[in-house]
Amino acid sequence: MTISADHYDELVTIRHHIHENPKLSGQEFETTAYLKAYLEGLNIEILETGLKTGLVAQVGQGEPVIALRADIDALPILENTGLSFASKNAGVMHACGHDLHQTSLLGAAKILKQREAELKGTVKLIFQHAEEAHFGASEVLDTGILSDVQAIIGYHNMPTLPVGQIGIRAKGVMAAVDQFFVTVTGVGSHAAYPHEGVDSIVATSAIVSSLQQIVSRNMDPQRAVVVSVTHMTAGNTWNVLPDTAIFEGTIRTFNQADRLLAKQRFYDIVEHVAKAYGVTAEIDWILGTNVTYNDPELSSFLFDETSRWHDDVVVPELSNAGEDFAAYQEHIPGVFAFIGSNAPGSPGLHFSDMTVKDETLPVAVDYYVNNTFAILEKLGK
Repeated sequence: MTISADHYDELVTIRHHIHENPKLSGQEFETTAYLKAYLEGLNIEILETGLKTGLVAQVGQGEPVIALRADIDALPILENTGLSFASKNAGVMHACGHDLHQTSLLGAAKILKQREAELKGTVKLIFQHAEEAHFGASEVLDTGILSDVQAIIGYHNMPTLPVGQIGIRAKGVMAAVDQFFVTVTGVGSHAAYPHEGVDSIVATSAIVSSLQQIVSRNMDPQRAVVVSVTHMTAGNTWNVLPDTAIFEGTIRTFNQADRLLAKQRFYDIVEHVAKAYGVTAEIDWILGTNVTYNDPELSSFLFDETSRWHDDVVVPELSNAGEDFAAYQEHIPGVFAFIGSNAPGSPGLHFSDMTVKDETLPVAVDYYVNNTFAILEKLGK
């Protein structure tokens, strides 16, 4: 371990403070100020980016240049953990463990600064805003601050895996995310006289049921594809059939062919079922993050290197969740790992009672620090 007992205690205090004070995507002003103050206290250079929230810092000098990334935003969830350091911001919670991510990167930053003379290159530290909103990574890239970066790593905690287990998988590891919002319009009528209208609820129900055939009858069962309708709204009272109904949800895929096919079949089903029921359907399609795609060569290298200093490194299962770390990987060879943060059977990400254990911090810090030296050594040859 690269972390001392005193450093561990410091990081636990930091993590609890951040957990108590979560901020939503794009609103992480206080979080950014807190991070900046800590880094400046270590005499770590903060780079000018023009970003409103989030920051990029730097240690070391010269080439090669690599980057370490942690996300800092929280979710609009009312916390139900019962923790002594539970959120003080009602309705906002670090239910995805970003408090752990940013704290571990702070821990790594401190060690890397202490060992700066040993660094054979430059390390950029990305404390990224708005991951949950899927625009933070793109905004960081748009600044140009990463134009010289040759490799990037990050990780996500997994509360359903045992504390400290590290998962590294080559190629696709997290799904591409697409979002849909559909408005179905019929003709409202009295509930006692449905023949005088065109029922938007019956039509919407048929559409939603038919959408399940995208996976069951169009996709290779050996490949992971998910279609989920997560929200439906129609009507205002018990005896009136409404003019309109809406539904929304998401599609998750792991390759571009499936992604395109799923979208095409979605449009086909919605439009043709709507026509069959005499209603119209307006589709709003929101293109989300691409597949989180780990560079095969770098993944193999890091799996072997991580196994040298850690005895619980595995090839993890695919995750149907999405990650805007994928945006970095479209421009920079990168690896996104999973680190276990609780125990099998624990509440998962985005649950109101999700907890991550502080004992994850030393492993996460080591993941950043040890792999920093390994990658710089590799790229410098």
